[in-house]
Amino acid sequence: MNALNDLFALDCITLDSPSKNRAEVFVDAGKLFANQIGISADQVVEFLNAREALGSTALGAGVAIPHGRVKGLKQPIAAFIRLKNPIDFAAPDGEAVSMLIFLLVPEKATQEHLEILSSIAQLLSDADARKILSAESDSGKICQLIQNWGSSK
Repeated sequence: MNALNDLFALDCITLDSPSKNRAEVFVDAGKLFANQIGISADQVVEFLNAREALGSTALGAGVAIPHGRVKGLKQPIAAFIRLKNPIDFAAPDGEAVSMLIFLLVPEKATQEHLEILSSIAQLLSDADARKILSAESDSGKICQLIQNWGSSK
């Protein structure tokens, strides 16, 4: 079993989002999560902004992992958003971001949080995986790729 298997649901995947900046994509993610976990979209955006204020969660190569700890959350949850047009995200390589995996974890999560972030970073660091994630038009196939990431490695 891998760290990403139970984090993603099909309705937490958005392809070709029209968001034009970080604030808009955070609102989109907030809405996705609000439907899943019953926490308001505004609260989700606050948690994401609080973490982003500590430093950009962009990894480079056009990807970012915005994440946050959420009081009252029972288990980790994630969402994938691919943007129609890349946006500035203060990436270390200066490249605009077009794919984001959002992660919310319970406030007390520590080791599990780090393991999940590590798995997501490994996924997004794999050039072949990024190529598939950037081109695939079927949300189900993207969900399956993410859920199964690392299973055969």
